[in-house]
Amino acid sequence: MRIWTGREVWLLDVGAGPEASSPFCPAWLDGADRVLITHDHIDHIGGAGFAVTAGLPIHCTAETARSLPPGADVHLLPHHGQTEIAGTVLSTGPNGHACGGVWFHVAVGEGLFFSGDWSEESDWFAYAPPPEAAVALIDCSYHLNDVPQEARRAALDAALDTSRHRQHLFPVPPSGRAGELALHLLPRGGVTLDDTCRAALRQMLEDGSVAPGAEALWPLIEAPFDRAARYLICDTPNADAGAAWAIVRDWRDTGRLGREATVIFTGHMTAHARAIMAHGGQFLRWNVHPPLRDQIAMIHRLRASRFAPLFCDCPEDYLLETRFGTALLLNERLFL
Repeated sequence: MRIWTGREVWLLDVGAGPEASSPFCPAWLDGADRVLITHDHIDHIGGAGFAVTAGLPIHCTAETARSLPPGADVHLLPHHGQTEIAGTVLSTGPNGHACGGVWFHVAVGEGLFFSGDWSEESDWFAYAPPPEAAVALIDCSYHLNDVPQEARRAALDAALDTSRHRQHLFPVPPSGRAGELALHLLPRGGVTLDDTCRAALRQMLEDGSVAPGAEALWPLIEAPFDRAARYLICDTPNADAGAAWAIVRDWRDTGRLGREATVIFTGHMTAHARAIMAHGGQFLRWNVHPPLRDQIAMIHRLRASRFAPLFCDCPEDYLLETRFGTALLLNERLFL
């Protein structure tokens, strides 16, 4: 997303992947005066190295800044507040999706809202509603799917109840679903976090960038990783590196994968994850993006007169969904 504020060109997010076939395009930086990043997941920050090489100022929260390459010209944004940048007011607020993740509200025209990724269903990440905006560019990663988190939790519980004698590995992004799933699984007992996840969750609790009640995870964070535990929460999300990949290899080589042990994927799966699925995996989505009902509610809350559905295939399908009650934007360029 490139925005002309009247004085400058801002590039909103610099993502790459998560598939290897989706690299960052350096040409997107041509003419940009600065970069603003909503959160630290690779599909929003993976091209930051190009922005650093170009010498562009990068605006993000302190948590997101930790994932930037060395030498970045960092300008910190508040979790919740206003910042004036080159004469334009930017409002930010916690997006309920990632450690230090924020949405953007840009004071151009009658207000432009860019959600980045967001969720209002998290028990781990804090969320705050944005101010009104006439134009909304919102996360529609789940397209028209309308399954709420309550149903996702129930489906996961049912699957675990029917395979209670197996070990279960949950590959996760440490700054994403690790805390969510740990909180949900905690009452079952037998939950463990790998060292990377423990470090990430500790940092988030110490930063105070999580929702009330998240401190219930302190005992798990203080305990060492136990490979014999019933529920293993490990980095990386596609089990292509880190502790998750090491465990998958061990289960595969010892013949346990698919028989005594199952890998449960809960988010976007790359080709590597899909290959594991064929030999001993299961997919049970855990909402980290808004279902349709929350997309609709956001547009009404913003009082937006126009909106664009982002991050989904076939955005033209939204032409058939009338409950948004506003004009759909499918144009490559938008003039406020």
